[in-house]
Amino acid sequence: MTGTRDIFITGLRNAHAMENQALAIMKPQAERIENYPEVARRLEEHIGETEGQIERLERILDTLGEKRSSLKDMALSVGGAMAAIGHSVAPDEIVKNSFANFAFENYEIAAYKSLLALAQQTGDAGSVQLLEANLAEEQAMAEWLDDNIEAVTLQYASLRESGETAKR
Repeated sequence: MTGTRDIFITGLRNAHAMENQALAIMKPQAERIENYPEVARRLEEHIGETEGQIERLERILDTLGEKRSSLKDMALSVGGAMAAIGHSVAPDEIVKNSFANFAFENYEIAAYKSLLALAQQTGDAGSVQLLEANLAEEQAMAEWLDDNIEAVTLQYASLRESGETAKR
């Protein structure tokens, strides 16, 4: 079972870094939004959820007597910040962010499903509960994005046609 535990620990460290990357992507987006109050509200809410997810992952790692990977955390946070900057110059920034956020949420969902399988395999019931909470929040955010991509796109088009600041 040592091999499975090692894979689980590596996955937890990766998830911790992934959530730090998510914060590095979402925080600049939330700060820049001007004309999409529902998107801003939901992003701010999910930033809070993501901070809670990081705390849960840290709790799991601490319980297992393991440390997080500062190098992975830093590398993915820098990558996330660069991704956020990349979209900020696009004339349709809000639309591109919606696409990227939806894709990233689904990536996170897959990561948590994988971690849950490993936690169940190792019999770690405490971790299962915490990972299920993270998964549920990611699924809710992905569903919200999915439900709102069309509305955001049409609002962008409407603002652009009327000459308003539409990109964010």
